[in-house]
Amino acid sequence: MTDVLLTAGTRKGLFIGRRHGGTWEITGPHFNAQAIYSVAVDTRGGAPRILVGGDSAHWGPSVFHSDDLGETWVEPRQPAVKFPKSTGASLERVWQLHPAGPEAPGVVYAGTEPAALFRSEDRGESFELVRPLWEHPTRSRWEPGGGGEGLHTVLTDPRDAEAVTVAVSTAGVFRTKDGGASWAPSNQGVSAVFLPDPNPEFGQCVHKVTRDAADPDRLYLQNHWGVFRSDDAGDHWSDIGAGLPSDFGFAAAAHPHRGDTAYVFPINADADRVPAEHRCRVFRTTDAGRTWEPLTEGLPDGAHYGTVLRDALCTDDADPAGVYFGNRNGELYASADDGDTWRQLASHLPDVLCVRAVALDRNERP
Repeated sequence: MTDVLLTAGTRKGLFIGRRHGGTWEITGPHFNAQAIYSVAVDTRGGAPRILVGGDSAHWGPSVFHSDDLGETWVEPRQPAVKFPKSTGASLERVWQLHPAGPEAPGVVYAGTEPAALFRSEDRGESFELVRPLWEHPTRSRWEPGGGGEGLHTVLTDPRDAEAVTVAVSTAGVFRTKDGGASWAPSNQGVSAVFLPDPNPEFGQCVHKVTRDAADPDRLYLQNHWGVFRSDDAGDHWSDIGAGLPSDFGFAAAAHPHRGDTAYVFPINADADRVPAEHRCRVFRTTDAGRTWEPLTEGLPDGAHYGTVLRDALCTDDADPAGVYFGNRNGELYASADDGDTWRQLASHLPDVLCVRAVALDRNERP
């Protein structure tokens, strides 16, 4: 089996899993007692770089990196992500870290709370505020979601380094086609059932967006009520929630190689944030949302209450694909066969906030 690096950010530290063949080893916590809201693994170029958005109750938020798979960590002397004084804002946390594709070497994006996008050109050691989004004319009408006003999703277009899609809770989806110089809302068809106008230009509570492996113009969106698909890079969205036990949820992930294939973890309701019907199930579509199937083999079959948060479901880039999720029960699960079967890797961890995984060359070992 392909070697895999798995990172799990929790409410009280980072845990790192390594799979050698079929055997898993979990270490941690790294950053003991820090809440780890974001993790990314940058595999462009030489050794993989792990990027971590940590939040210390004493020292505040910071971005760390490791170039030896977590053996040692570096924190820049100056804060990597910092709001300019002119904004009157201060960083609450880093919700998202996203290395751009090979067409933009060195570029890493950070999504923050308050909702803003930062861009790095040195693999995440220093960041600059993307001011046109921060100064967008709609910003004064953005409202924080239940977890705060966070920019939690960043997607770069593999065909065009200038095209970036972001999602904000609760402002919705915004896109740029010119490298961040201008931004436009991209929410047509996405409902906002909690607003007087259920179809506004912006203001949707988008929970997660992911991109199809085969068609870069196809996006999947998990909303605060509603699962949607776009076939035109976000210009228009259509409802694909039929066949799910609930269309409320937080997480969404796409298969790394297979088109039309994506995963969600349905939650009962916004007022009842536990797995739909109290069952631990990942749902998969292999036809772009026309139908959904529950994936349960190896998962708990009794009543279950472990909520999966927006960044706590992911896939790796192995073939067959690994699929991973962690929950607020502190359980961590993995599949090595596209989600067909599962095994529990860890239990009794702190709340799992985010997971990321990549396949590794067997020589990439500390």
